Amino acid sequence: MPLARSLSMTSLNGLLQCEDEDLPVEDLLLFEISWEVTNKVGGIYTVIQTKAKTTADEWGENYFLIGPYFDHNVKTQVEFSEPPNSAVKKAMDTMKSQGCQVFFGRWLIEGSPYVLLFDIGSAAWNLDKWKGEFWEVSNIGIPFHDREANDAVIFGSLTAWFLKEVQFLNLEICGTKPPWDVVPILHLESSSFFLKATGFFSLHEYFWGPHPCLCTQRFDIDKEAGERQIYHRYCMERASVHCAHVFTTVSQITATEAEHMLKKSPDVVTPNGLNIKKFSAMHEFQNLHSMYKARIQEFIRGHFYGHLDFDLDKTLFFFIAGRYEFSNKGADMFLEALSRLNFLLRVHKTDVTVIVFFIMPAKTNNFNVETLKGQAVRKQLWDTAQSVKEKFGRKLYNALLKGEIPDLNKILDRDDISIMKRAIFSTQRHSLPPVTTHNMIDDSNDPILNTIRRIGLFNNRTDRVKVILHPEFLSSTSPLLPLDYEEFVRGCHLGVFPSYYEPWGYTPAECTVMGIPSVTTNLSGFGCFMQEHVADPEAYGIYIVDRRFRSPDESCNQLTQFLYGFCQQNRRQRIIQRNRTERLSDLLDWKYLGRYYMHARHLALSRTFPDKFEMEPSAPPKTEGFRFPRPSSVPPSPSASQHSSPHHSEAEDEDEDERYDEDEEAERDRQNIKSPFSLGALPQGKKKQHGEYRN
Repeated sequence: MPLARSLSMTSLNGLLQCEDEDLPVEDLLLFEISWEVTNKVGGIYTVIQTKAKTTADEWGENYFLIGPYFDHNVKTQVEFSEPPNSAVKKAMDTMKSQGCQVFFGRWLIEGSPYVLLFDIGSAAWNLDKWKGEFWEVSNIGIPFHDREANDAVIFGSLTAWFLKEVQFLNLEICGTKPPWDVVPILHLESSSFFLKATGFFSLHEYFWGPHPCLCTQRFDIDKEAGERQIYHRYCMERASVHCAHVFTTVSQITATEAEHMLKKSPDVVTPNGLNIKKFSAMHEFQNLHSMYKARIQEFIRGHFYGHLDFDLDKTLFFFIAGRYEFSNKGADMFLEALSRLNFLLRVHKTDVTVIVFFIMPAKTNNFNVETLKGQAVRKQLWDTAQSVKEKFGRKLYNALLKGEIPDLNKILDRDDISIMKRAIFSTQRHSLPPVTTHNMIDDSNDPILNTIRRIGLFNNRTDRVKVILHPEFLSSTSPLLPLDYEEFVRGCHLGVFPSYYEPWGYTPAECTVMGIPSVTTNLSGFGCFMQEHVADPEAYGIYIVDRRFRSPDESCNQLTQFLYGFCQQNRRQRIIQRNRTERLSDLLDWKYLGRYYMHARHLALSRTFPDKFEMEPSAPPKTEGFRFPRPSSVPPSPSASQHSSPHHSEAEDEDEDERYDEDEEAERDRQNIKSPFSLGALPQGKKKQHGEYRN
């Protein structure tokens, strides 16, 4: 069955105009609550961090983030200060007087939002009482051995306590009696609360992980949760969804799962965005690609010393990155596709070489000695070459000063020849270049290494596909590959993320905003989003593997064809494709995607206070009208876009260059993106007395 569409906003074209949705934010306080505020665990941290500026621009001093206090995180991320709101300050003082440690300050990220952090350890003595209260309200029991669930109880209870104090204190300041109560909703992922108990619950990922979630008609949720001893977590998640005024999730994939697993369809689908910073020069990102590609090439020269019999100018760098989830992240399919790609490149005797990086952290002892030796040999050769070059240049300079043409047979003496011969002998190696940069713990049971052994990709000279497993996150201080993740991505040619389960997928989104083509799937939120909003994703460097309606073998063949087709592109075609990919970054900007969250907040207020806030009933969303068109330079039929042979003619490339007009395509794409919303003054007649608001 096709993906079911939510009856709320799922495309930008269906959203109400933002000037009609402005809120009287000076009369409201917005609290956004997440376990990953200042505490990086996964992708939700990126969502909160990048979205903060857009939300802070809208809400100003009335926007607060609530999260857990961890000393090692706070030291480098938070600047402590006094709360500007008197009700917030008094609520904190009340909690401190009862033994709970509460911290306040500014999070040192873009937008500098206020953060309120609870030390859950200082309140752990209340755990049994709060678990009992939670049982009385929900009949959900929390086992003592599940630390994460217990921490969620403490964090959720502290949050509810704080919000209740703020509510009473704020209403006392206003001189009225509080008519509402705050019901604690335990937070699992990320949610937002308004003063007076208005709130929405935003689900980013299920604790189940990858399961046959799209066939959940045959999936007994209660039975499976019980067998995995996570039934209480499932109940907590389900209770949060059903108690919230508005339920949102990040993609149609998780929306479909919620309908079957949690028995509720989301009200709004809120895609994840990024803060996009445009370069002043249009092609500056292309220059960055060339610069960081050269630094990756330096690493390759050392890693493959003695086997560097391929042309680095005709070498493509592919990579996969993320948590080490072998099947979930699609590493199993990627390796199988690389084996088939290697066969195709060897059969067609192409001169293209593909080097694939696996950036997936795993347990290691230390750097591989052979890998360190390779970088040392490379540096030694570089120093030798510089020494000979300096000596050669001095002799050449002196000869030219005398007006003589130097005898090239005499300009290098016997010592120079001996030094160069020793340098050449030092590059000899009797083993193959290693497939991993580190010593793996229990490498005999490592899924990636075992698959490499099975398919035989050992970096032989005859292999056109070579593999490097880097089981550690990248760092600019590394002695092997001194690059940050962003620099590394910019230097690569293609990111490959054939995930089996991905609620959203930030890795291909990050590639897109950096102008790097990527492979994703229709089982990821990002892939579904791009299918919906881009008429021809492949033309824009977004390759979407069908892992939902095809068998694993068919999906692997499709991925292989994508990779092989990318290898057939010449340098000019790759530059054109990167230009198109980078233009899609506007589609992922929080300036546009922030509208989904604005709509969810307005919907929550209208449902909680219908006498004060009204919203027009939303019509079914329109999917047309907000789609990047097929670029005019792309051939009109799929068959025409494929070369007739692996060695296509230069005339074909010249014809495509004549069709391509960068400025014309860029202007057409800009016209397909709506103008960003402005956070200006409220329209006349929208705000009523006592904070009432009507659309």
